[in-house]
Amino acid sequence: MTTYTHRTHRTHRTHRTLLLALSVATVAATVTAAAPVARAGTHGTTGTTVPALTWRPCAEPGGLTGQECAHLPVPLDYRDPDGPQLSLAVTRVRSDRPAARRGTLLVIPGGPGQSGVRRLAAKGPALRKAMAGMYDLVSIDPRGVGGSTRADCGLDAADRHLVTLRSWPGPDGGIDGNVARSRRIAEACQRHGGAVLRSFTTRNETRDIDRLRQALGEEKLSAWASSYGTYVGAVYAQKYPRHTDRWVLDSNGDPDPSRVARGWLANVSVGAEDRFPDFAAWAADPAREREGLRLARRPEDVRPLFLALAAKLDREPKKSTTPGVPLTGNRLRQALQSALLSDGLFAELARLVQQAQDPAAEPVLPDSVAGPLPDQDATTFMAAVCNDVRWPASVPAHRRAVTADRARHPLTAGMPANITPCGFWKAPEEPPTRITADGPSNILMVQNRRDPYTPYSGALKMRRALGDRARLLTLDHGGHDVYLGNGTACGDRTVTAFLTTGRRPQTDTHCVG
Repeated sequence: MTTYTHRTHRTHRTHRTLLLALSVATVAATVTAAAPVARAGTHGTTGTTVPALTWRPCAEPGGLTGQECAHLPVPLDYRDPDGPQLSLAVTRVRSDRPAARRGTLLVIPGGPGQSGVRRLAAKGPALRKAMAGMYDLVSIDPRGVGGSTRADCGLDAADRHLVTLRSWPGPDGGIDGNVARSRRIAEACQRHGGAVLRSFTTRNETRDIDRLRQALGEEKLSAWASSYGTYVGAVYAQKYPRHTDRWVLDSNGDPDPSRVARGWLANVSVGAEDRFPDFAAWAADPAREREGLRLARRPEDVRPLFLALAAKLDREPKKSTTPGVPLTGNRLRQALQSALLSDGLFAELARLVQQAQDPAAEPVLPDSVAGPLPDQDATTFMAAVCNDVRWPASVPAHRRAVTADRARHPLTAGMPANITPCGFWKAPEEPPTRITADGPSNILMVQNRRDPYTPYSGALKMRRALGDRARLLTLDHGGHDVYLGNGTACGDRTVTAFLTTGRRPQTDTHCVG
């Protein structure tokens, strides 16, 4: 999930590399032995005293005024709360209307691998305006992200491209190269990642969130969680129900504990099919003629054009403006997956298609496919999903699955069904959490019907799992990450009303138009 956080064009491109490669101006985050710290005087779930937070200004020029940052020490292993500690970057923006303040709203980032510090900086102005001073706004960089303690696997640059971290099959559908790379990555992470990498799990993220709650001195948190963050938010609500207030889950995945993460990846096939007609309609609109970006006269002609171009690039990769990185069929397919996140990225994709068709042009690759991720970012890209649940490793079974998925969903060419490094990962240290209907009825789910990364079909499974705890607001809209982003005015009004007044639709409902 990505989450997966992307409103400006540059911020969109940052999200497509999972907002990994971002840090905050904080001290270097390292694993340390437990050391004397200032004490908040509150006791955590382990019975240990939770340290106070030392806040300092960290607003960036042109950014969110009043933003502060701190570091939160958390146990490497919660079974040994006084043992080695990790350092997590946290941020807040205090209410500008103290008389109206009712609590703290936590922004839970997506990914895995997205920076909460950066997400709050990006979304904070709109969120602060919508909340009208009712909350202090708070977020966190999860383990392995941004200004928090990080890890690395020591991966070769060739293995750190998004188009290789995601297992796109060969032009003929073969997966031998994917199998070898997946095994190589898993073994490197086992050698180099150590206990820090093994601690990057959803359960630990929820434990860290609860430790942050205690450090803030709050009995309850409200939350806005996005993409993968909706799973984090659902697990937190399952484990700590009495500490949840008003809970928004935005762009939801299937929480089936037997297929966590693996199911999210598999669902991308359906998500791309749901969303592609929006791009086709845009690319065939006569308005594109004036922009020089019209790809076809009819929407139904865009899909065969795209598939034929990808197949041609499979056979004959095209030199790009990025040295040593040609535009291949799989890089074009990956660029499509990234562009489907938002209508604002359609022009970039259409331009790439045109450049690929022009014999005289050297395509300009989008950031998401142009180069390798830094090693620490590639590590975080995989760690949480691989650590959460055991993935199957049968190569014959993956070959069959890829063949079937390529035939059923040619836009994604079998990638979502393919083997990944998680298939060769060390077994998880604890089982994934089962999401149930046990707990207070205080959750609002919001979902675009044509979401390419967390498709509607998966969101319905989250809705069924939560039972009467939740209400679902569906938008007849496309794109990923709904509230204050790829949604509608109707959707924004409904979420804002819930967070500021507590009013929630009495039943599941829709926003139309």
